[in-house]
Amino acid sequence: MNKYLGLLHHPILGRKDEIITTSVTNLDIHDIARTCRTFGFKKYFIITPVQKQHALIKTILDHWNTDMESSYNPDRTSALSYIEISNSYEDALTRIKEIEGKEPKTVATCAKFQEETQSEQEVCQALQVDNTPMFLIFGTGWGLHASITDRADYRLHPIYGDASDDYNHLSVRSAVAIYADRIARSL
Repeated sequence: MNKYLGLLHHPILGRKDEIITTSVTNLDIHDIARTCRTFGFKKYFIITPVQKQHALIKTILDHWNTDMESSYNPDRTSALSYIEISNSYEDALTRIKEIEGKEPKTVATCAKFQEETQSEQEVCQALQVDNTPMFLIFGTGWGLHASITDRADYRLHPIYGDASDDYNHLSVRSAVAIYADRIARSL
């Protein structure tokens, strides 16, 4: 099964449940690309409609693709080659369909899901039946907006730790790594 990952920056929930657009961060670019490379994702889509953010991403990628930097840290350069910038969630879906020749199944993540969720193993088993590509989508800010989660084909169980006070607020980079590892173990 071919796996794709998307980090969505719009539409995202804001602090007061409003729709916002979040900023791309340098750490998310690097760390999530390295996770995608490690766990065999075909592409990592950074999804934002903000053209200045596209320019920032391209500047960072261009820096690591220079001869001096790519020879200094070829592993990072290799991981960053998995990144594709997308204007929207729909554009990323279209791009995956172009690559794969069929629609991917979308798999949403959220720390707040309480109902109608599946385990990584259940999702992987379902997708392996007809070798359907997976598009694993993560949100920034306060999470994915309902316009994304409501139309997802699958919604993964939230990640819960051992905190006795029900604290559940991982960085998106940490959540990506945990889910990617769980998916790899479910295949």
